[in-house]
Amino acid sequence: MCRWFAYISPEEPCLLADVLIDPGNAISKQCSEHYLPQLLPHGEEHELDDSKDALLKMRNSLLNMDGLGVAWYTNAAESYVKGVDGRRPALYKSQSPPISDFNFRNLCSNTETNCLFAHIRATSGSVVTQVNSHPFVFGRHVFMHNGAISNFNNVRRDMTDLLSYDAYCNVLGSTDSEHAAALYMTNLTNGGTKDAWSKEYPIDEMLKAINKTIVQIMELQQKQLGDKKAPNSLNFCATDGKKMVATRFRNHATQQPPSLYWSEFAGRTLNQKFPGSPDGADKVNETATKGTDEKIGKHTIIASEPTTYDDAEWHLISANYALTVDEHGTEKEVMLQYDQKFNAVDPNFPG
Repeated sequence: MCRWFAYISPEEPCLLADVLIDPGNAISKQCSEHYLPQLLPHGEEHELDDSKDALLKMRNSLLNMDGLGVAWYTNAAESYVKGVDGRRPALYKSQSPPISDFNFRNLCSNTETNCLFAHIRATSGSVVTQVNSHPFVFGRHVFMHNGAISNFNNVRRDMTDLLSYDAYCNVLGSTDSEHAAALYMTNLTNGGTKDAWSKEYPIDEMLKAINKTIVQIMELQQKQLGDKKAPNSLNFCATDGKKMVATRFRNHATQQPPSLYWSEFAGRTLNQKFPGSPDGADKVNETATKGTDEKIGKHTIIASEPTTYDDAEWHLISANYALTVDEHGTEKEVMLQYDQKFNAVDPNFPG
């Protein structure tokens, strides 16, 4: 499966290198190594083979080497472009893995932002090319996905019929994820044109739109495949630079969705200005410029894997729940609403 990382704060920027490159379990290192507290044994028994969950083993045996993407918000355009107000996303994509991308590493060492998406890709079948790397940008809105829409080719045409014209035209690649992003934007804007992509929407409307997107995908699968449908893994994340919504979802009665965690504390451990280290309490940060008693600004991190090794800093999002973060930085877990009749049997992992 893919991996993604998101950071948002109303007041505290982060340096991209601090959160994406430097930590021992930074997303740039998650191409092959994984750390999944509460899901995968660790400590004395830390090997993937120690897990009794065959689906978990399969997901985490894949190499996330099929591209990377980073979107970060900046106020630069507001200073130059008439009609632009507030932050807008800048986007970098590559079909190279992060460990061998010089431009990515240089960009991260010199860029800070209050809102960040990063993604490394393991393709579920579509071609490896820059345009298929996440995240996907629609005006001021950004979207990314870990997982897969099952039997995507069977529902792809019907999905495009649900898209607004401008959202359809903004789909430049061939992934299931980008089609889901376009469907989310169609729902968020109520079928609006691309002018609506520059607007902000309340967090409740963002949650409603992403929940509707999940339900629509399952409705199409039920229509096309009936009892032959297979479960989806839909770990979506969407932001407008001020607010964020993420889902951890799988329409199966017992199987866990892919891993997804959140933290309101880890940003301080990751920020090199503050004492401490993401790689353990025994590590010393000799470059810290802040004192131990100084506080960091309110922030939220949502990530496929924890990027610090202090388990107490991280919460595993419940299965089939969403996490919302409003413009004040207030987090809330909300159960996703869907009809249980859409649950499916996994033909590859029955039982």
